[in-house]
Amino acid sequence: MRALALVRSGGLAVAVAGAQVLPMLVGEARAYERKPDASTAGYEEVWRLVRDKFYDPKLKGLDWDATGAKHRAAYAAADTDAERSAAINALLAELDSSHTHHYTKDETGYYELVDIFSYPLRRDIPKHFDGGKVRYAGIGMFTKVLDGKTFVSAVFPDRPAARAGLLAGDEIVSADGKPFAPVGSFRGKNGEKVKLSVRRDAGGEVKAVAVEPEWIEPGETFEGALRNSARIIEANGKRIGYIRVWSYAGNEYQQQLEDVLSDGKLKDADALIWDLRDGWGGAHPRYLSVFNTYGPTLALTGRNGTTNLVGYRWGKPVAMLVNGGTRSGKEVLAYGFKKNGFGKVIGERTAGALLAGTAFLLSDGSLLILAVEDAAVDGERIEGKGVPPSIEVPFDIRYAAGKDPQLDRAIAVLADGA
Repeated sequence: MRALALVRSGGLAVAVAGAQVLPMLVGEARAYERKPDASTAGYEEVWRLVRDKFYDPKLKGLDWDATGAKHRAAYAAADTDAERSAAINALLAELDSSHTHHYTKDETGYYELVDIFSYPLRRDIPKHFDGGKVRYAGIGMFTKVLDGKTFVSAVFPDRPAARAGLLAGDEIVSADGKPFAPVGSFRGKNGEKVKLSVRRDAGGEVKAVAVEPEWIEPGETFEGALRNSARIIEANGKRIGYIRVWSYAGNEYQQQLEDVLSDGKLKDADALIWDLRDGWGGAHPRYLSVFNTYGPTLALTGRNGTTNLVGYRWGKPVAMLVNGGTRSGKEVLAYGFKKNGFGKVIGERTAGALLAGTAFLLSDGSLLILAVEDAAVDGERIEGKGVPPSIEVPFDIRYAAGKDPQLDRAIAVLADGA
């Protein structure tokens, strides 16, 4: 049995087997060729991959021929990449599986996932990215569409969005007078000013905010965001450390966490808030060992006096933040954290997205994430159920103006047990 780490946000999860993400599965995607009928070639490519690779050989009991026919006309009639992707995702939605989704180059998730799967996709990436470098023009934030409106759901520290003063909860009305698009609004505008029209309060006035897009390289961005999120919050005479892990798709993120706790900004904190909301998963269950105080910590000191810790343990109070965007490998951490009583899990029920998936770069350059294995934690199937928090704190991000009731509750729990 091989160990799997599980990944992310938006509408799916992804499985990582060590440093290589099911490379044989990804490699096989290249064997599928378009049919002569170009009007539905991309659709047929996805349809065949699902038929041959989906984790359930019975395809959830669906008649896959009939299901394919149901959405094929919408794909053939589509005029844009977005419309074609919508038709494909309507097909995939029939499977009702969390790790199964189609992405286009107009979505930030496309670039983030290609970067996560960069090793198994290494032969295909140069065909679609100049110099083989996965990046896009952006300002460093997550957005979500609610009731037809686009809201900032998170801002990465020390990126253009943060520097411009954007806050979680802001409504993005437009960009340069046109409908906002997470990628399209900034494409080709690196180093230029883009005027965002932003509404901070429901029914409030719309204000202009100038941002200057820069290259966003997903892995580098997530590492920097993790490192720069670390801070001390003073509350009731206690120094409470806070850190947010945006992605766990690689051991380097856990190493950064341990470095910050053992010898960085948070080493003298009295308690810790471990924020796993939204972003990408990829976490390995062993990451919880940092909170298991029964294990030893080995200190290695060289002749220059530098000490490195092996098996570092955090022996102080800790609370975990989760929400509906906490998915895949992060849900494994939430499950184990709660089961072992390491601390309170605060926020909202996790996504219930715990299948193992892999990535296929398709002939047209778009991306398919497909569930290829089922998953269970300690024999329990979390898919479709999620992990409930110890303390439930609802949070509607709309017009939050940077306020964060889930974080506030975690601070109260650690500062005075509230």
